[in-house]
Amino acid sequence: MARVFTREQFYELVWSKPMTHLAKEFAISDVALHKICRKHGIPNPPLGWWVKKAAGKKVKQTPLQEAKPGTPDRITIAGADLGRESANLAAVREKARISASEGDDNEAAPPHPIVDRTIAKLRKEKSSDIGLVTVSGAGLIKCEVAPESIERLAVILPRIIRAASLQGFQLVGGEGSAHFKSDIEVIGFSISELVKREKHALTDAERAKEEAWQRKRDLAARRNAWDAVFLDRPRFPEWDYHPTGQLSFEFEQVYVLGGTGPRRTFRDAKIQRLETMASEIGVALAVLAAAKVEQRLRREAEHRRIEEERRQRELAARVKHVEDRRIAGLGAILAELDELDRLRRLITMLTTQVPAQPTPRLSSFLGWAREHLAKREARLSAQAIEDRFAAEQLFGDTDDHAFVPSRWY
Repeated sequence: MARVFTREQFYELVWSKPMTHLAKEFAISDVALHKICRKHGIPNPPLGWWVKKAAGKKVKQTPLQEAKPGTPDRITIAGADLGRESANLAAVREKARISASEGDDNEAAPPHPIVDRTIAKLRKEKSSDIGLVTVSGAGLIKCEVAPESIERLAVILPRIIRAASLQGFQLVGGEGSAHFKSDIEVIGFSISELVKREKHALTDAERAKEEAWQRKRDLAARRNAWDAVFLDRPRFPEWDYHPTGQLSFEFEQVYVLGGTGPRRTFRDAKIQRLETMASEIGVALAVLAAAKVEQRLRREAEHRRIEEERRQRELAARVKHVEDRRIAGLGAILAELDELDRLRRLITMLTTQVPAQPTPRLSSFLGWAREHLAKREARLSAQAIEDRFAAEQLFGDTDDHAFVPSRWY
């Protein structure tokens, strides 16, 4: 719960106990507390002041000076969220609490055109079956509240918008519902009202209808009339819904790896009401935005990791494709060399065995074989192999010819 002080009250508090003790009470670091003091022009005891005072030595208290122009009259210490969060989010939260110290949850805030349009639209709309009025859409704040709560919204929303502005966020419209936007992130939100459900109790009029139907049914039954079966029993609602006046402010869901996300819901309670929770909502907005940035960066890093692994798998497959093609090309050349070697041995063997006057067929075969051998040997010359590799796109810039990446990378 946020605590609001005047400058004088905060000055007295700072000089009433050591800053480290006061920081623990506020669940904030003493560094952040010093920054709040500097921001509001409040002097604090110097180093060693409390030790000297405890020893009974005379110490001097620095008087509180007049506030500089533009310095807020109130100092707000937003409530702390003691849940587990990363060091980055904890740092963002502390910085946001320092910024929130300039606000005043108890003071009226200036109007805002989007709020004015939303309130005007709420006043025109009719209530639903459960007693709530709903508005949403371009340039409007998403709301679902009872007509009796509309005037409260007119007070609550400007205060939240002011608290958001201290954190660097502005309320903007667009194609969808209004949202908060900073230089780095966009955060959506909505306001709703809790509805209580109770078992429906028949009204006097409904009870009269029920009794009239029972009488008609009993009369028709005594006459053994078939139309008794078709007498429609009057239907009444099973439940009654009653708006409770308890409002709830809710930011969009932001997921955080390894735990629950930062607080995003703020509700009316017995003591605390949304009217006095603006600074805490502003701090939560800053932390949620930082968490959303963390989430996006983590998602982008994961995408890059997956893409790099896919690229490495594709590269390995491409290298294998190239190597397989080269081995196949070499195998074809070696197979041809092996065939030529066998052909040479055959020609040599037949040449030594043929008679002085060889038979026509054998003579014809040897002539053809020698010509065939010469042609095949020419195909294995350096230039011929160069031309072959060029035609087959081997051992060059297009070694990966016909490579098709797998869709399963």
